[in-house]
Order: sequence, then structure tokens, then C-alpha cells
Amino acid sequence: MLFIGTSGWQYRDWRGAFYPEKLPQRSWLEYYAHRFPTAEVNNTFYRLPEKKAFENWAETVPADFRMAAKMSRYLTHVKRLNEPAEPVQRFLDRSAGLDGRLGPVLLQLPPNLRASPEALDETLTLFPKTVQVAVEPRHESWWTGEIRSVLEQHNAALCWADRKNRILNPLWRTADFGYLRLHDGTSRRPMSYGARAIDSWLRRLTEAYDDSCDVYVYFNNDPGCAAIDNAVTMIRRAQRMGIPVKTVGE
Repeated sequence: MLFIGTSGWQYRDWRGAFYPEKLPQRSWLEYYAHRFPTAEVNNTFYRLPEKKAFENWAETVPADFRMAAKMSRYLTHVKRLNEPAEPVQRFLDRSAGLDGRLGPVLLQLPPNLRASPEALDETLTLFPKTVQVAVEPRHESWWTGEIRSVLEQHNAALCWADRKNRILNPLWRTADFGYLRLHDGTSRRPMSYGARAIDSWLRRLTEAYDDSCDVYVYFNNDPGCAAIDNAVTMIRRAQRMGIPVKTVGE
């Protein structure tokens, strides 16, 4: 089952293009969640909110909504996966406020962080098996069999990523769920993905994951509302291709 949405929902230039002009910003998440089944939260990366904020999000979205949460940069970019116990526990304590609405937790690693199988293993060990974890390395030293094995042992998904129609990682399946981030397309519209690129990603996903697997797809090309339009297009094209895709109100 595909869960397709966007990376974040609070973008000023979406007012008028997606959100009604007079809709207050405090109501944007509710509006978004009645049109998409999932969202990726980015502000948890920059400043981890208190548990109450997660609880407020949970109260705002439907019970079957999935909210992926980006791990705090304190762990990934400041500590660089060293001494992970305290930041992981703090993140888990606060994100528990989402209750059953918590989707995968994304660990996006710095581009200059070289591979450390030991640090990755120590970090992933701290997550309970009930929490799905996706890892987005951004240094080529991570593309080794040892790293793949660590991910597989923890049922952690290697985050697939695309920028300018360039695949940024090996297309490994390392878990019983998938995670894809689409950062920047090459369509005529700035940063947008065309139908051909979207269809190519749908084919790759269906080749790697069967219908019993949940696969999360997030468009991170927010300028000009490209992410919204691309997510809608991917949902519609998946339906046309007969691929199981989560829609609102199912």
C-alpha cells in the first residue's frame, strides 16, 4: 500500500494555491489531512517540539493518518550518531504523543558523515521493533554490504531519494516497508516531476515491494506548490496502474 504525501505542510506560498486564502494557518494541517493520508514532519529535525505538540497533531488528523517524523538534528548532525541513547529516548518520549498516527522515523545523515556500521547499529538498537525507522545516508561510503546487513538486521528501510531525476542511493530493499523522498524534478515547471518520472518511480516501487508492504512517498519540492500537485498526480497514476494506494476516507 502506497502512502503518498509531502514533506511538511506549512509553506506560505501554498496559501491561495492549495489552502484557501482566508483559512488560518492553525487549520492548515486539518485541511491537508482531509486530502492526503500522510505527511513528513520536518520541523522535528530543526527543533524537537514538546510532547504536547505531537498530541495536538494527533488530535487534528484522522485516526488512520500516518505522520512520518524526521529525527532531531542533535543526534544526526551535532552528535553525528555518537552517544545516541539520550537523544533517541527523548525523541521517542515526545513523538509518543502521536500514538497510533506515528509513521516511520527518518534519520537523515549529514552529507559529510562517513559510514560507521557500529554507530548505525548502536542507534538502531535503541528503537523498539514497533517503531519503523528509515535511514537516508548522503555519503557514498555507506553503500556497502556491511551497511546493508545492519539495516536488514534491524528491519530499517534504506531511504530511496531522487534529485533532478538522479537516483541518489542503491535501490536496496532492507525492510518490510519502503521510504522514498523526491527532492527536485526536471519538468518544465520548476522543481516539478513529470508523469514519466512519476511512472518510473511507481514501477521501481512495485518491483521491489509487494502489495502487503507499506511504502511511504514524500515530495520535498515545496516551492510553487509543486509537491502538492506531484503527490496528487502520483496518487491518480497509481490508481490508474492498479497499484494499491491509500486515499483519504477509505
